[in-house]
Parts: sequence; structure tokens; C-alpha cells
Amino acid sequence: MACEPALCVCGLAAEARIARRAGFAAVIGAGDLPGGARCLVSFGIAGGLDPDLRPGTVVAASEVVAADGQWPAQVPDLGLPVGRVYGAAAIVAGRAAKARLHRDTGALAVDLESAAVARAAAARGIPFVVLRAIADPAERDLPPAALIPLGAGGRPGYFRILRSVWRQPGQLPGLAGLAREARQALAALAEPAAALHRMLEASSSPSV
Repeated sequence: MACEPALCVCGLAAEARIARRAGFAAVIGAGDLPGGARCLVSFGIAGGLDPDLRPGTVVAASEVVAADGQWPAQVPDLGLPVGRVYGAAAIVAGRAAKARLHRDTGALAVDLESAAVARAAAARGIPFVVLRAIADPAERDLPPAALIPLGAGGRPGYFRILRSVWRQPGQLPGLAGLAREARQALAALAEPAAALHRMLEASSSPSV
């Protein structure tokens, strides 16, 4: 899988920091991707659709599916669970919606960047990889504060989150649980990211 230089596409600033520490170039958001990359990586956390996947489980996509198509992905040999990842246009917040999406698509996980990455890779004629860690499992209903759009640079809007909690304090335990699971998922990404970067570098090095 010779595709260096690779570019990681992330939704969160925290995800981009992990990707950069692993040696990747990284951007936040898939809107305007710079040229020059020979491979794109959809990288970060995801919602679980498969009920067997626990927070912190890192998965690789065999293909990305979305409402408007499906795209085969490159699968790195990292010993991770492999399967479909669903690229959603909006956060899938509830247990019932996650169960329905899993049943209808067979996807292991859902995120907001992978479909855009897959489309961009297809348009450029380059391969792509999806590496995602489960942050909220299939049985979790996301609290309202978790649905607040991110602020500039992929950072949470903490003032808006606090205002949401003040208005609906009953969501605080769920929000705390989600934050704990998100930290677990982010930590789990570090080792696979470094392994993927080493793999791509090795596969792109000229033979001696």
C-alpha cells in the first residue's frame, strides 16, 4: 500500500494532534483538502453501530457507505476489526437510530468525515484508509449537549455546552460518561496511528 505522503482528515483538533504526533500531516474538516497527498486517511473517533464494539475499540474500514454511494477502502494489516463504516451527514444520536443503521447497512461504526474523504479520494484517483475508534457505543443515547456543533478549529464550544447543561442538568451524567469514553477512544488511536504511519512509510520506500 504505497501511498505516502498521506493526509489525515479529522473532525476534532484533538484527533489532528494525535495524527501529527504519529508523523502524519493532518487537516480538520474535509471541505478544502490541499493537493499533493497520494493517500487520504479518515482518522478519529466514531459512534458504534455494532453492539459488540466497546469504547476504545479501533476499527478499519473495508468500505465506506453513505446515502449516495459506497467506496472500497484500503485495509491496513494492523490486527484491527475490519468492516463497513457509515459516513453520515449528521450525528446519529440515539440507540434506535444506531440499531436501525447497523441493521440496514451492516456498518460497524458511523462518523461525519469518512464519506467526504471517500468522495475526495475517488475524485483524485487515490486510495484512502479509515481508522476510527469507538467513542460512544451502540447502546448510548447522546445527550443534547453532545449535539452542539464544534467551534472553530474543531474544538468544542464549551460555553454553549455549559449553557445546555444549565438548561437541562439531567444530561450531566450522560455527558460525563461520553467525555470519559471519548478520552478512552482518543488514547486508543495513538498506537494504531503510529503503526499505520510506519507501514505507509515502509511501503513507499524505494527498495535497496
